[in-house]
Amino acid sequence: MKTLKTKSDTLPETYHVTVLLNEAIQQLCIKPNGVYLDATFGGGGHTRKILESNKSCKVIALDWDKEALERNAPALKEEFGDRFIIEWGNFTNCYKLLKKHKITQLDGALADFGTSMFQIKNEDGFSFANDTPLDMRMSKGHFYFNAAYVVNRFTQHQIADIIFKYGEDTQARKIAAAICTARAETPFATTKQLADLIQKIFPAHGYQRIHPATKTFQALRIFVNKELDNIELYLQNVLPLIKPTGRIVCISFHSLEDRIVKDFFRNNPDALTIITRKPITPTDEEMNQNRASRSAKLRSAEKQA
Repeated sequence: MKTLKTKSDTLPETYHVTVLLNEAIQQLCIKPNGVYLDATFGGGGHTRKILESNKSCKVIALDWDKEALERNAPALKEEFGDRFIIEWGNFTNCYKLLKKHKITQLDGALADFGTSMFQIKNEDGFSFANDTPLDMRMSKGHFYFNAAYVVNRFTQHQIADIIFKYGEDTQARKIAAAICTARAETPFATTKQLADLIQKIFPAHGYQRIHPATKTFQALRIFVNKELDNIELYLQNVLPLIKPTGRIVCISFHSLEDRIVKDFFRNNPDALTIITRKPITPTDEEMNQNRASRSAKLRSAEKQA
């Protein structure tokens, strides 16, 4: 019997390559004795850069992936001591998590909404390159149902809506119909089952740039983890915490995320001054060194005095 790989089978040396590092720090405008939020700690690259930028500032970093905290936080804690605070939790709860440390105001907040390469390569269900359980939850402690539950239990209409809305795939109805037909015979349990089904419907050709299952996997991941809802809640909850002249900096990786950030900044003209009229994107050098950065967009806004 074939044994499925799990996240603990292979651990890469690098958890995540930080994107738009210098640009993000520049937009934050680090101040002496400032207190900053890294809402998506991940590999800790942004947090480290903030702490190195000014010897008197502090960072409170959040992540709902315990693996990220266990792998990457100890070294920073040893190096920066009390200037570095780490909390496990969803960034939508930033107010409560900060309150635990008696932090009520911030000089700036940074969020990188991208999924880390570690999660894509090692967490169950994220990549069709590895045959793993069809899970896709970024934090099993925060979400009840996984991707397998969605494709096996949701109606054909619901599945089509998810794929179309979050994957922006015009073939959503065809994919949903095929999923419902296939699951009647054999319920979906692994990434390979789902990827193979979609590839059978849309055989890959040499000129295709992406796997035909890419958009479906993206849609299921976004839906299962409530990624877009969480971004909206985070922005609403972090805004009152920002001091006058403090910055909110956000890095997005696809149009749905970027649109939420752009609209939030535009819809709060009495509270925010938009700094980036057009999003900042990676340099050619960064994109050549890290292909995963090519879709990144950074936007920032300043809290009005």
